[in-house]
Amino acid sequence: MKITRITAIPLSFRLPEGKTVTMGVGSTLKRDAIVIKVETSEGITGYGESHPGRSPGAICSLIHNTLAPLIVGQDAHDVVGIWQRVHRMQFSSHGLSGGAALAHSGIDMALWDIRGKAANLPLYKLLGGSARRIPAYAGGIALGYQEPESLADEARSYVEQGYKAVKLRLGDTVNNDIARVRKVRQALGADIDILTDANTAYTIAQARRVLPVLAEIQAGWLEEPFACNDFASYREAARITPLVPIAAGENHFMRFEFAQLLEAGAVQVWQPDLSKTGGITEGVRIAAMASAFRIPINAHSSATGLNHAATLHFLAATENAGYFEACVSHFNPFRDMFGTTFKIGQDGCVQPSEAPGLGLEVDESLFQKYPMIDGPGYVVKF
Repeated sequence: MKITRITAIPLSFRLPEGKTVTMGVGSTLKRDAIVIKVETSEGITGYGESHPGRSPGAICSLIHNTLAPLIVGQDAHDVVGIWQRVHRMQFSSHGLSGGAALAHSGIDMALWDIRGKAANLPLYKLLGGSARRIPAYAGGIALGYQEPESLADEARSYVEQGYKAVKLRLGDTVNNDIARVRKVRQALGADIDILTDANTAYTIAQARRVLPVLAEIQAGWLEEPFACNDFASYREAARITPLVPIAAGENHFMRFEFAQLLEAGAVQVWQPDLSKTGGITEGVRIAAMASAFRIPINAHSSATGLNHAATLHFLAATENAGYFEACVSHFNPFRDMFGTTFKIGQDGCVQPSEAPGLGLEVDESLFQKYPMIDGPGYVVKF
């Protein structure tokens, strides 16, 4: 079964007035996504998702003009050989991270969708997993900067839906962050897991002030306090308290950058994003490397149901899997545009689809509703 065509479809939507969420990377204006379509000689079509990297047009150009010519004509089952081919001609000489990793991630995901459809198996079975229940936390673009009481109300609404864990956005002022996490802990009680994410907005001085409070409220982790390449600050933060794990990985690409995290010994929770880090093929390698060191995998999820579905299958086949990040964004039409990908149960868990491949039926007529919008997706105040 040969690959005959690869198409990247950039999609965008603007957030309606009143639906903006503010967090460490800024206030959201719009959301972007890239759907990858891979066609084959046997008529089986696979779909995947590439993260747009704040420049969806550039990522699509890279897919069409650089990666597709390397991959079209190859065996669609040969995900390892295709990865090696792209590595030889792109990653090894022009860099592992950024655009190339994002671009290949969606292609690889679509190839696994094809493999599952060809075998008439859901992806989790193809990966050697089972349809087990996976704990989920309320995440996505939600629980941003707001008054503590309002934030507590929003968090409480997710708990009422069945979630046993929520993720709060930090990276505002230290005092505001502390007030919010204390209020939410007070509102939710001791049995709900509170996770936190600074979206790279902290300095080490701010982390020194916040981490003891996170230990006090028994936070599950502090995610991305610093820039992804600031290994010195990550190492320093890991020494502040043993009670709050440091989490990172959504902005680390390929297993090689996760090996650097391992060598630094500074990150206790890994969060690869399958639409960023090289796809499912590379995600499996990262999870295996982590398992040898008892590091849990709490995969980051992105915009559309394609990545959510792939992540659920991946976690169902990962020995050291932790939480699934459930998108609870108040406005994200990409999440359910191909049908409901996950449903939270009263046990706080979700599970993967039993349909072949990723388990989604993609209606391409929906794409015309979301034409690409140029420009930044966040308003940032420095």
